[in-house]
This record gives sequence, structure tokens and C-alpha cells, in this order.
Amino acid sequence: MCGAGSDEILSLLAQAYLSAGDEAIFTEHGFLVYKIAILAAGATPVAVPETDETANVDAILERVSEKTKIVFLANPNNPTGTYIPHDEVRRLHAGLPSSTLLVLDAAYAEYVRRNDYESGVELAGHADNVVMTRTFSKIYGLANLRLGWAYGPAAVVDALNRTRGPFNVTGPAQAAGIAAVGDRAHVEAAVAHNEKWLSWLSEELTGLGLRVTPSAGNFVLIHFPDGAGKDAASADQLLREKGLVLRRVGGYGFPNALRMSVGTEEANRAVVAELAAFLESAG
Repeated sequence: MCGAGSDEILSLLAQAYLSAGDEAIFTEHGFLVYKIAILAAGATPVAVPETDETANVDAILERVSEKTKIVFLANPNNPTGTYIPHDEVRRLHAGLPSSTLLVLDAAYAEYVRRNDYESGVELAGHADNVVMTRTFSKIYGLANLRLGWAYGPAAVVDALNRTRGPFNVTGPAQAAGIAAVGDRAHVEAAVAHNEKWLSWLSEELTGLGLRVTPSAGNFVLIHFPDGAGKDAASADQLLREKGLVLRRVGGYGFPNALRMSVGTEEANRAVVAELAAFLESAG
């Protein structure tokens, strides 16, 4: 089924499967929409600690109880860019009771080029309690048109179709989505561009003395040193004055980090150059 972005689908899943007294799990640096959707449904959000900014299957399973109705897993995760391999996803699913729905949020799946990664299509196609969500907002660049989709068991999709609005996806979004699916050249070019510049940014930023979380997406999470003058807030202010907009991620538990999407060559080089000058001037 389709929705106004995968955000709407995540909210519909929460509304359909959660109520007061229920719990839903997500990881500590997981996508903020999970907590919002859980609270909006009247349920209790349960944030599970990560290991090295990566989802920990054992930690998730330890928090599962008879109250757990949904486990949300962003893979790769936003804003860290980390992922867990398909063997770990399957181990997570095997450890869940059949009454718990596993929601695999694969918004950045098209960018991942790792042999041990699966988006969740196969698992969602065979299990009765797994749903995969995807979006046209990332690699297709259609975020402003709001278009996402979900794939999973017929019973779950039926519940979502009965609870969504009848006109939740606009005509222009549908037309753009159909065109985007057929434009393989764009996807291949976007993947190639990201492969080149993701590694370049990671190396260059690390070379400046900044810690970068290893990412499988189309962005990097940049950690700044503690201390006046070199922190993320100061860097963000400087970059914005230069017309370079990164993302503050304090709400995700990273008060001293910025998330940078892979941009054009010009933008990527400009950010690195400005941060180099910033760190040097800060002493």
C-alpha cells in the first residue's frame, strides 16, 4: 500500500496496532517519528540502547514483553547511517513472539552496497508479522511530493488500507512515482555519486580530526570535539553563514554532532574546506 511518505505509513501502523497499555520498541538513536507515532497512539515508547551507535539485537530482545506490539527498526538508521546485516535481522525476527509486529524501515535501502544487507522484502513476503516500509523521498528525490510504500502480509496491508484516508496520495505524487520507478539511469547515477563522495567525505572529515560514524546511507554523522569554539553549534552557525546547511541532531541524542547529506561535488568540497578553516581558527 502507498502513503503520503513512509512517515504516514509508520503512523498508520502505530494507530492500527497500538493502544493504551501497549509498548513499542525502537533503538535509542532511531528515527524520531517512531516515538511520536507511539505516543500519538496512546502507547508507551521503549528506547533500547545501541552498541557503537548500531542497533543491538540482544538488547532489543531483552526488552520484549507481552506488552510489546511493535518493534521499529530503521536499517540503515537515520541519523547514524549504521545498519545490521540480514542474519541479525532474521535473528531478531526469530526471537519475537508472533503477536509482535516487526517494522523494517528501509528508507535508505537503495544506497546500500553491502553483501550482507537485505532491505526486508524477502522476510516481509514470507512472515506474517513483518512489514517493510520504503520511500521515494531519498534516492528518487521526491520528498516534497510525499510518497512512500509498504510491503507485508495481506492482513496487515488490509488493516492499513482500511484506516488510511481514501485520498492520502495525490495525483502528482503518483505520476512522479511511476516515472521515478522507470528511471533506472537516475538511480544508478545517484548510487555511483554517493559511493564516491560518501567515502571521500568520511576520509576528509576524519583527516580533520573529526569522528565520523561509518555510514551505509547517503549522509554522514559528524562528531565534534568538546570545548568552546569547536562544538557542533558553533560549526553549524559558521556553515549556515556560508550558505551550507547541515542538520542538528540534538533531538536524537547527539548534542555535539551534525548530520551531513552527500551533496554536489561543489557543496561537499565547500563544507570540508569551511570546517578545516573553522577547526584551525578555533585553535
